[in-house]
Amino acid sequence: MSKELAKTYDPKGIEDRLYKKWMDNGYFHAKVNPDKKPFTIVMPPPNVTGQLHMGHALDETMQDILIRFKRMEGYEALWQPGTDHAAIATEVKVTEKLKKEGIDKNAIGREEFLKYAWEWKEEYGGKIINQLKKLGASADWERERFTMDEGCSRAVQEVFIKLYEKGYIYKGSRIINWCPVCQTSISDAEVEHEDQDGFFWHINYPIVGEEGRFVEIATTRPETLLGDTAVAVNPEDERYKDLVGKMLELPLTGRQIPVIADEYVDKEFGTGCVKITPAHDPNDFEVGRRHNLQEINILNDDATINELGGKYAGMDRYEARKAMVEDLDKLGLLVKVVPHNHSVGTHDRCGTTVEPMIKPQWFVKMDEMAKAAIKALDDGDLEFVPARFDKTYLHWLENIRDWCISRQLWWGHRIPAYYCDDCKETVVAREMPKICPKCGGTHFHQDEDTLDTWFSSALWPFSTLGWPEKTPELEYFYPTDVLVTGYDIIFFWVIRMVFSALEQTGKAPFHHVLIHGLVRDSQGRKMSKSLGNGIDPLEVIDKYGADALRLTLITGNAPGNDMRFYWERVESSRNFANKIWNASRFIMMNLEGKTVTEPEDLNGLCAEDKWILSKLNTVIKDVTENMDKYELGIAVQKVYDFLWDELCDWYIEIAKVRLWKAQEDPKAAGEALWTLRTALTQGLKLLHPFMPFITEEIYCTLLPEEESIMISDWPVYKDEWNFPEAELAVESFKEVVKGIRNTRNSMNVPQNRKTHLYIVGKDEKICQMYEKSNRSFINLAYASQIHVQDNKDGIGEDAVSVVVSNAVVYLPLEDLIDREKEIERLTKEQDRLTKEIARCDGMLSNPNFVNKAPADKVDAEKAKLAKYKEMKEKVITQLEQLKK
Repeated sequence: MSKELAKTYDPKGIEDRLYKKWMDNGYFHAKVNPDKKPFTIVMPPPNVTGQLHMGHALDETMQDILIRFKRMEGYEALWQPGTDHAAIATEVKVTEKLKKEGIDKNAIGREEFLKYAWEWKEEYGGKIINQLKKLGASADWERERFTMDEGCSRAVQEVFIKLYEKGYIYKGSRIINWCPVCQTSISDAEVEHEDQDGFFWHINYPIVGEEGRFVEIATTRPETLLGDTAVAVNPEDERYKDLVGKMLELPLTGRQIPVIADEYVDKEFGTGCVKITPAHDPNDFEVGRRHNLQEINILNDDATINELGGKYAGMDRYEARKAMVEDLDKLGLLVKVVPHNHSVGTHDRCGTTVEPMIKPQWFVKMDEMAKAAIKALDDGDLEFVPARFDKTYLHWLENIRDWCISRQLWWGHRIPAYYCDDCKETVVAREMPKICPKCGGTHFHQDEDTLDTWFSSALWPFSTLGWPEKTPELEYFYPTDVLVTGYDIIFFWVIRMVFSALEQTGKAPFHHVLIHGLVRDSQGRKMSKSLGNGIDPLEVIDKYGADALRLTLITGNAPGNDMRFYWERVESSRNFANKIWNASRFIMMNLEGKTVTEPEDLNGLCAEDKWILSKLNTVIKDVTENMDKYELGIAVQKVYDFLWDELCDWYIEIAKVRLWKAQEDPKAAGEALWTLRTALTQGLKLLHPFMPFITEEIYCTLLPEEESIMISDWPVYKDEWNFPEAELAVESFKEVVKGIRNTRNSMNVPQNRKTHLYIVGKDEKICQMYEKSNRSFINLAYASQIHVQDNKDGIGEDAVSVVVSNAVVYLPLEDLIDREKEIERLTKEQDRLTKEIARCDGMLSNPNFVNKAPADKVDAEKAKLAKYKEMKEKVITQLEQLKK
């Protein structure tokens, strides 16, 4: 062998070097290849504002495992990477940066601001990509895309125009979610609902012309009273039938509003009278449209009261609330204030309480496209793993509202709509029109708004492959195979990709959606800045290596389930890496200078060699099946168990006997070496997708003629490696060894004390099986000699027995212990137990203790007494045997 492994495994010393090797050789690059089947994953594009966090680390590790597995299976495997422009997040970052430099965004204007935004993207946009590379991500970086690059921008424009021409995109005044801090509309999916403690303010609205008679309403937002245009009651509510059509004095405003009847009102909830504010509540908006009510917006974009608010104009919404409640109280119209816990919508990005507001915005009609997305699931064109997430997907689509796609931002894809300055005609086009089709005017201005970030990322699976052009890549790699993402993003992104792809390409964008959970801290809490419990994956990589982090994230991971992160588990993963490294060094040292070839007849191998090959064969079959079903956590556990338990703890120890006696029996030693190398090589391949760095370093050192484990063939099940009889033989001997070790431990027998071992098999065939393998197990069983026989002849009556499934194993007592010392030890133990029994008896016969002590304490003493009596009986039996 031309090179050897370093004495200790040092991830820092190998990871950067190996990643550079993979990149330099173009192993990650996928090409259109008619001779191979394609396998495609699109990377959920991280924000250019992003910093690698544990959620990314899990998400990207899962994708990398699948892409490495499929690459080794012989697929033309494309992992399409890229980043998202992240409209709001990036605009906020750039605005903050400029503010620190004393530059006002509004003062410099749109064009100048966008120059700064692009500079920021160039400086920070690649940061998260470099962090993904640290993780070992084998994405095709030659194909890296950005949601605002030329190709993606063209796709966005094309989709907008097509949907507009089809009548699916329209502009209208609707209730939208408005963030007063970011000062933009946001979609329903970007609103997080959280329970907050608040109040129900009960307010009397005087009935016009009926002195002393009122309608009592209850509201959680008294400041919106300024925009009320009606009070609604249920048409079946007998209490208020005479009020329908009458007018009410709207307190603090000088306006009068009608009482209307609408089935939207729940008779049983509150007072049964509901204030209707069409401009500030989505349900009220619908009621208002049904009854042709006026829509009065009483808020400015920063959530201060506007000029329609009279004396409250200019006040912050909560400041106005306080002032209005005080004024209502002075007027005697505040009935009561009741504490109330209710769900409040907040912007998921900045945490600000969202205001429902009526504004002119651009919308996408969702009815028809939602039906197509539902059908894709029903027809089996799309599958969720696990299937329980079908419900989340369907619930969202079945209750979907038209999608508000316009954002009051500068960074993003600008809406391709142009307005005639003369007649206000709207023209949607690929570039600014020269002549107005309505009035012939020649002056236009473009819509100021940009598109929701999700509008462009919804096109990601096909826009990255060259759509709307029919590129060879689009024809070959699309539809993609699997999307890996968290359950928290199903309606943000997954649904939008599905309906967009079906509408534009006629195909579902991927066959499977593999859902993973959140990475939580060791206490089960979501990692967050506010809690300060986030763990930086780069810190973990720096301390323990990328492989240890990857193994930790996947071990025990089940699709759709959250997982907890423990530093102890990372240490355990690092220990596993060390174990594999040291075992590999041992195998390589023994291979040094030797030529090892595959035996001509595998049936001629000894049972131990056949056993490890058979075990390996089963693992290959099981792991491949698990990987195909996306059961990555189960797959890696099987690889781990095979390498640690079967190969390192058992087979290497078994093979050592033949390696030490290589001169006596070179053929047996050669077979052991071939089997060791084969088991290690194939085991490394199975481990590679999970731990790419250490497996590459060991594999290429073990087999210097090989270019890279990355492009080696994935192991396949072989019928000729199936040896059930050998498995039975070795598993039987393992059972014997485990039984002997347990017995010796219970008797405190030192490891260096060797014993004779008598195995009495239940029949002649079993005896022959043990006889064939006894030489290999002599060290593992701490035996000086192993005798296999079909009866108890020559075995002393005082021999200690170990019962296994197909034999009884006897260990002569004098081999195990010094009789006199053991009698002395057991006599002392008998005395100790006698005293403990007397103590327990004394306490339990004392009425003061039994009647006054807590029941659990009394029960504990009873349990101790029973345990001590049982232990004493065993000691007495052991003493009697020793004194015979």
